Amino acid sequence: MRTLYLDAFSGISGDMFIGALLDLGLDFKQFETELAKLNISGYHLHAARIAKSSIYGTDFDVHLPESVHKDEGFVEATPAHHHHEHVHQHANGHTHSHGDDVRHLKDIEAIIDHSDLSDYVKTNAKQVFTEIAKSEAVVHELPLSDVHFHEVGALDSIVDIVGAFVALELLAVDQVYSSELTDGSGFIKVAHGMMPVPVPAVMQMRVGSAIPIKQNPEIHTELITPTGMGIVKTIVDQFCPIPENQTITKVGYGFGKRETPQLNALRVMLCEKKN
Repeated sequence: MRTLYLDAFSGISGDMFIGALLDLGLDFKQFETELAKLNISGYHLHAARIAKSSIYGTDFDVHLPESVHKDEGFVEATPAHHHHEHVHQHANGHTHSHGDDVRHLKDIEAIIDHSDLSDYVKTNAKQVFTEIAKSEAVVHELPLSDVHFHEVGALDSIVDIVGAFVALELLAVDQVYSSELTDGSGFIKVAHGMMPVPVPAVMQMRVGSAIPIKQNPEIHTELITPTGMGIVKTIVDQFCPIPENQTITKVGYGFGKRETPQLNALRVMLCEKKN
């Protein structure tokens, strides 16, 4: 039985998770080929082995066209009867607007269902999107059907979330264990204004779960993204130290995009049960 262990000393995001699995030796071309079964276009993948703090790992990103900017926030939730155009200011100073240029949860589920992906990937990817959408529905006091994802933001998030399960399947992972998660502290600026860390969607996803999270008062930013939290909630079987009956066979690092005073990476270990 093959076990994946997450050492989330600096939180988790979708791109950190995929980067870490690529760093374990997952074949990038094979990963691209499998992910292409999603049958959507408008993006390309980038993965590079780089060093941060003299530690080598993999930086993974979903690149969108230059004319398109990723949303600062993951989900924009507004009542369905609001048809006026929303304009979003990004941290880099760029703005973009949208009217009906959105995808609801059912639209994303349809994309996944109509793909050529395996049932394992489809089921788990839809579960992550559902977890995130449910949390946003509660935070914004909306029906689940009224929560919508920016089409641009949804595209890179679809690739990150679906890609996470494509990678797990290619690595033939049977079970996932994790350390407690670490988040930052303070506030971050998102589409809706200044939000506390953990961000509301991440905090809402803790309801009814036993996911352990500690906050690092020295890190003044978000380390656990809603995508990362949704993945953890879906895949982790147990939060514990590495079991004594497991032998570590390989270690990988997936780098985060935020600059922090410490190494910002997700460390993962592939383990095999001792004979």
